[in-house]
Amino acid sequence: MAGIKDVAAEAGVSVATVSRVLNDHPSVSADARTRVLAAVKALGYRPNAVARSLRTDQTHTLGLVISDVMNPYFTELARSVEEAARALGYSVIIGNADERPELQDHHVRNLLDRRVDGVLVSPTDGGSPLMLDAARAGTPMVFVDRWIPGVDVPVVRADGRAAVRDLVAHLHRLGRRKLAIIAGPAATTTGRERVEAFREALAEHGLPLPDAYIGQGDFQAESGRRVTEGFLDLAEPPEVVFAADNLMALGALDAVRARGMRVPEDVGLAAFDDIPWFVHTDPPITAVAQPTGELGRAAVRALVDRIEGRPPQSVTLPARLVVRLSCGESPAQAPTDSPIDTPVESPVTNRSTS
Repeated sequence: MAGIKDVAAEAGVSVATVSRVLNDHPSVSADARTRVLAAVKALGYRPNAVARSLRTDQTHTLGLVISDVMNPYFTELARSVEEAARALGYSVIIGNADERPELQDHHVRNLLDRRVDGVLVSPTDGGSPLMLDAARAGTPMVFVDRWIPGVDVPVVRADGRAAVRDLVAHLHRLGRRKLAIIAGPAATTTGRERVEAFREALAEHGLPLPDAYIGQGDFQAESGRRVTEGFLDLAEPPEVVFAADNLMALGALDAVRARGMRVPEDVGLAAFDDIPWFVHTDPPITAVAQPTGELGRAAVRALVDRIEGRPPQSVTLPARLVVRLSCGESPAQAPTDSPIDTPVESPVTNRSTS
């Protein structure tokens, strides 16, 4: 494998000149730059990234720890993060926490040991001492989708409250009054927020949310199946089940079908986190859609700003309701999807001791 000295000999310049060309330094003549680049191409030279990172104290690598790689929402988020990072000259190492706090911390620890320049995290809970310590030590970090309240770290997230209000208003127009929710883990900000938004939206229409209509899930399909079975066993089952994520909605659909019942004729179904699969289910599922791709891109921009010394931004994007057929509506009744608005941004100052 050719080294930098081979490139210098081939181009007839010093090693220092080759280094300046490779680092795009302006103090190199056009002729020398041309000869160095030609030598690099002829010899197939590739710079040693490890050696360069030791010199610059940067690896141009970002870490991403997502909550569940099997969840299509997080798969799409990871893809948008990788694409945005690559466009800015960064690589991404991905860790899957599988909704387990100890596995999340394992990935964060390994990423820090590998000297990544910064970390994007979707926290599985709000009490990780490792992440709290890393944030206080000034590690470049951004929370995406979920966050840890009170921690001085930029947050990139969607606000689904308006979309949940739109959902409940839509169900009210359809004459649906008995509405239940499959909640996500209370230890996550998204789990708590979606239940609160649903309860508030029901209250606006004078509708209660009885304890029997709140089922505790864990953002996994099996919990959606289990909770829905409990709803269907009630003396007065709900008319619509709202699942606080997509996987729990698919589990709920399985539970309804296993009883020989139909959606929406026997029970309606809606979900938070729209995914492409929902177009192909029978019936297609009404869902709250997050701007997942833009969330990933905004999170990368915020983290790179932090790494490169610019003020990072917290970003909140609106979610929107996508009406399909799973709650009993006909296509003529379905409102037009509303566009995604401009991001709402606010500056966040991070402490750094590095």
